Amino acid sequence: MLEDRDYMRQPAYRDRPLVPQMSFTVALLIVNAAVFVAELVAAHLPQSLRIEDQYLALSLAGLKHGFVWQLLTFQFMHAGLWHLLFNSMAIYFFGRPVETALGHRHFLTLYLSSGIIGGLVQMLFAVLMPGHFDAPVVGASAGASGLVAAFAILHWEDRFTLLLYFIPVTMTGKILLAASLALAFLGILTPKSSIANAAHLGGILTGGYYVRLFIQGRWLQWKFPARRVAPREFVNVRAAKAGLWRSSAGKLDEEESTDDFVKSEVDPILDKISAHGIQSLTERERKILEKARVRMTKH
Repeated sequence: MLEDRDYMRQPAYRDRPLVPQMSFTVALLIVNAAVFVAELVAAHLPQSLRIEDQYLALSLAGLKHGFVWQLLTFQFMHAGLWHLLFNSMAIYFFGRPVETALGHRHFLTLYLSSGIIGGLVQMLFAVLMPGHFDAPVVGASAGASGLVAAFAILHWEDRFTLLLYFIPVTMTGKILLAASLALAFLGILTPKSSIANAAHLGGILTGGYYVRLFIQGRWLQWKFPARRVAPREFVNVRAAKAGLWRSSAGKLDEEESTDDFVKSEVDPILDKISAHGIQSLTERERKILEKARVRMTKH
């Protein structure tokens, strides 16, 4: 019976707090916006009082002077409004499902680690190619790239639709990861690029490796398990309050037999738990399990 399974008895599944915790994804967006406002205010101060470029933005000169905190502070600074908006969109759309799958602690660790290691990779290229990578670096794109890679690994065989510049593009996780890596490599090869592509590359590698090692425990096994999960469709920001993803499989058909329902809806979720653990389930999948448990108790 479904109610006898371990995951149906786990407190993480059954017991939900009356007042939900704030999403770390939303918290990151708030912090980034607040820092950007502070940057706008600081821009009107006399040059002698401005410290952000020298002490907070990531630079090779700063690290040589021992300003190691730049590996963290640069992640919350942005060069302009559009820079902030694009990074915020990536954090929001990819961060929410990754945070749901990994939990708060793993999510924040993955994000900050991707930013730090991405910054170190950018500085490594600054040492190797000082004429192309010697400019100070700011932005959350390294951490956001880690979230993109984590999402791609978690949804390796899933088909989903992303809105790229308001154009819907359907792909799988492995295609998303390959495209992200290709763009990063091409950007590195582009002379005098104003984008920190080496940081993106470092973030992508860190995010993907983190999920494979700490979540899936398969860092040496690069064969991804096949998963029978219904296709998903990306929704806009206004619909996000109801959940970031919606399934094309539709709602539960009460007239469908229990056996057919278990095969079509529950079995793919059980496969997912077997492959990635219960922490990888989305809110929708947890609700399906709850409906299945209730339905099974009626028979």
